Amino acid sequence: MSSDRPGRPMLLRRRGLVALGAAAMLPACGTAAQRPVTGHFNGATFFNPDGAPPRGFLDLARWKLAGEARDWPDSYPSPFAPDRPPRAAGPLRVSFVGHASFLIQGGGLNILTDPVWSERASPLSFAGPKRVNPPGIAFENLPPIDAVLVSHGHYDHLDLETLDRLWRRDRPRIVAPLGNDATIQSHRADIPVTAVDWGGVVPLGHGVEVVAVQVHHWSARGIFDRNAALWCGFVLRGLGDGVFFAGDTGFDQGQPFMRVARQHGAVGLALLPIGAYEPRWFMASQHMDPADAVHGFNLLGARQALGYHWGTFQLTDEAVDAPPADLALALNGQATDPGRFLAVRPGQVWSA
Repeated sequence: MSSDRPGRPMLLRRRGLVALGAAAMLPACGTAAQRPVTGHFNGATFFNPDGAPPRGFLDLARWKLAGEARDWPDSYPSPFAPDRPPRAAGPLRVSFVGHASFLIQGGGLNILTDPVWSERASPLSFAGPKRVNPPGIAFENLPPIDAVLVSHGHYDHLDLETLDRLWRRDRPRIVAPLGNDATIQSHRADIPVTAVDWGGVVPLGHGVEVVAVQVHHWSARGIFDRNAALWCGFVLRGLGDGVFFAGDTGFDQGQPFMRVARQHGAVGLALLPIGAYEPRWFMASQHMDPADAVHGFNLLGARQALGYHWGTFQLTDEAVDAPPADLALALNGQATDPGRFLAVRPGQVWSA
């Protein structure tokens, strides 16, 4: 665990102002105004039914001005060598690329979640969170990608440059929640996107289908388009006993996990976020900590979990190595076999 550098509060102030200024220049995204009113859309923006909204600007300023972020190293390399996945997908095989990016192979398909190969999770190439380890699969070593699942529009999950590279190379099926199609097509108009609401089902071929499921989060690309686009998790049916990818979510009294268990049964594999959780007063409603993730895993009834959303981009205050340590404490405290919930590192591979 590293200590804070002298002068860090002033540095955080400058970084926060730069980020906010850049965001203010971004155009609004999404096609929300043309969508019918639903139980999670009010005619202008999406929302979490009966859930907590994201914190506002004053709370953001309070957090950033506190200057309590732990220092991260410039490099935090994975102990795993970069993966070289096979081109043909046999039994379920999952490779971790980094942050929220997984390559899921099975049923004759190669599927990517929230692919980010860029150096920064930011609208700017020269500022914003920079990755501290290379992707666990070199882009050129990716097998041909059949489908891409994008959970929401935050920059650490929707990377337009990576989607552009994938589209030019492989022409994959891109599935994203409502409104994110406009974001992607504002970057490149000829990329078709299958935009889905919660509950939407998309066949991917080979007997595999993906279902967009309700989770508790929010979305924005700038400061004028908050929740103009939807967010979701995904359940993949037809791959082993099913795969649940949560995207980003708060625990929300366990509701996202109880819904998946009720609607889809006990999935074989759960991909769950365990990072970007401090300070809890700011993050708890939108980002799980490891204790929340273990609780959610047990509510799911899944056989195996892989923990992600940590150790690649510094988004919040906890130390780079805090999530696996806190995960170990949570597993012990909730009497859960640690072998069933792994904090994965880039290049690490899990097979059914």
